[in-house]
Amino acid sequence: MAQEKQNDQAKAQKARRLRDSVEWLVKNIFFLCGIVAVASVLFISIYLVISGLPAMLEIGVTDFLFGDTWDGKNGVYGILPFILTSFAGTGGAILIGVPVGVLTAMFLAKVANHRLAVVIRSAVSLLAGIPSVVYGLVGMVVLVPAIQKAFHLSSGANLLAAIVVLTVMILPSIINVAETALRAVPKEYEEASLALGATHTETIFRVSLPAARSGVATAIVLGVGRAIGEAMAIIMVSGNVPNMPGSLFTPVRFLTTAIASEMNYATVGSLWRESLFSIALVLFLFIMLINVALNLFVKNKKEG
Repeated sequence: MAQEKQNDQAKAQKARRLRDSVEWLVKNIFFLCGIVAVASVLFISIYLVISGLPAMLEIGVTDFLFGDTWDGKNGVYGILPFILTSFAGTGGAILIGVPVGVLTAMFLAKVANHRLAVVIRSAVSLLAGIPSVVYGLVGMVVLVPAIQKAFHLSSGANLLAAIVVLTVMILPSIINVAETALRAVPKEYEEASLALGATHTETIFRVSLPAARSGVATAIVLGVGRAIGEAMAIIMVSGNVPNMPGSLFTPVRFLTTAIASEMNYATVGSLWRESLFSIALVLFLFIMLINVALNLFVKNKKEG
């Protein structure tokens, strides 16, 4: 009996050591993945600053950011049309996409029956998996001619077409993240609201949605990042002309499309090429500022 007890204790100790070793290994793998993620962000940040800041300083920060003319071949580097176009396109897509995406997420999480929810989620997942160049191709073949015909324009490749394509592209990100956030709301919140006499619709809008505010804000951040960072689809439907976004029917060029369309033509080491890296730096800073602003907004709402 004593020998068997010692054997059992030895096996238990061996199993415990193995379990502790596996836990230590997994913990360090997770830590290493976190370090890689942080290091990647730092590397990209440092590289963009080193590559883009000198050209911006040489051109002049004011002339670069607020110049209204861009002609890389002739040494004129003003990106204000690109900045305004990016804000207008992203703003239009968010203005349409956020309400549609959040309402769809609310429907999937709180209203739809199981079969219908499965069908809609499958469609949303399919939208998320479609390559951006396919969106651009469909937009160029279907949407651009439709806009040209509907509004009697010389060309349907304009800001409106870009907004429509961006809206469709950001919907999967917003829907998936917002639905996950809404499903994470504790059932007790909703049951308490219903017990106090609120209707199901009132509970969704006044209890579930405010409780999931942080997740919805994250969905909006992802949507903004997808919209402002898209290039291939937009270059096919926006017209890719460095104009000021005077109206929805103006052919325009975004910050991303300016980089994608001219990087292959700019000579390595030239001011033209370095100015394209400066555009990338500006784009990176915009995304960071939007992210920080939305996080501060959510934090202040929680504290309030």
